Amino acid sequence: MNIRSRLSLPSPLFIRIALLAIVVLLGGCRTTLFAGLNATNHHDGIELRRGLVFDPQHQLKLDVYAPEMAEHAPVVVFFYGGSWTHGERDWYRFVGMTLAAHGIVTVIPDYRKYPHVKMDGFMQDAAKAVAWTYQHAAEFGGANNDLFVMGHSAGGQIGALLVTDPSWLAPYRLQPADMAGFIGLAGCYDFMPIPASEKDMLGMFGHDPASQARAQPVRFVSSHEPPMLLLQGEADHEVDPSNAISFAHALQAKHDDVMLHLYPGVSHNALVFALSRPFHDDAPTLGDVLRFISAHAKGGDITQ
Repeated sequence: MNIRSRLSLPSPLFIRIALLAIVVLLGGCRTTLFAGLNATNHHDGIELRRGLVFDPQHQLKLDVYAPEMAEHAPVVVFFYGGSWTHGERDWYRFVGMTLAAHGIVTVIPDYRKYPHVKMDGFMQDAAKAVAWTYQHAAEFGGANNDLFVMGHSAGGQIGALLVTDPSWLAPYRLQPADMAGFIGLAGCYDFMPIPASEKDMLGMFGHDPASQARAQPVRFVSSHEPPMLLLQGEADHEVDPSNAISFAHALQAKHDDVMLHLYPGVSHNALVFALSRPFHDDAPTLGDVLRFISAHAKGGDITQ
């Protein structure tokens, strides 16, 4: 890089400080924060297809990030978090850009949220998004036999339930074993009993133990799951690390292909923000995700 470009491009540290200032000054305004974060994550050589409708009935859309000239590339369907009540696919453009820059076709769908729907609603949306991706992967240079499900926080619960409880994918003649793997970032896997203070969670998952059990991926472990990578920050004060630890233990009792990485000092959002350029060094998220996909993909190579 020449001197002129060094002067004209803000440094990662400057960008990081600016984004943190936005959070403080605007009281954590999510839209502004994510817009600033995404502005730092442009990558050349990526074809972005935005707003593809995968559920005409509910007008649900998804975005596809595909490496140019991709051929039989691994595919990731990423479910964002937001307590099952908020979030937008546009906010996570940095995830799609980063993974696509490493040779992975990345699909980020929206899904309906509480209080408009309860658990059955957003789980049906998620299953439909995975089925759509399985059917259309080749159109973007992806291989549907290398389809990975990935999610952060509430999105981790959604993704984990898809690959443990076979009833969600069954209407599309798919099963958890058809997935190449699951990648969970600080997911909610084992959160019973739901406290009385969590009104939204009780509303979407139910008050009685039988209803709440339907939402717990740990309850459905059966040895028919795909390989699993569970990433968790030990400084996470939103989703207790016990979720990942409990889920990993249940999975390891049934089969061997399960990896749990606990990151000291890493918080809930830092785990996923580490997929962006300014916060890349805050956690080894990207490297661990790429190594897992590379180890379990049958088709095209990825760039690590």
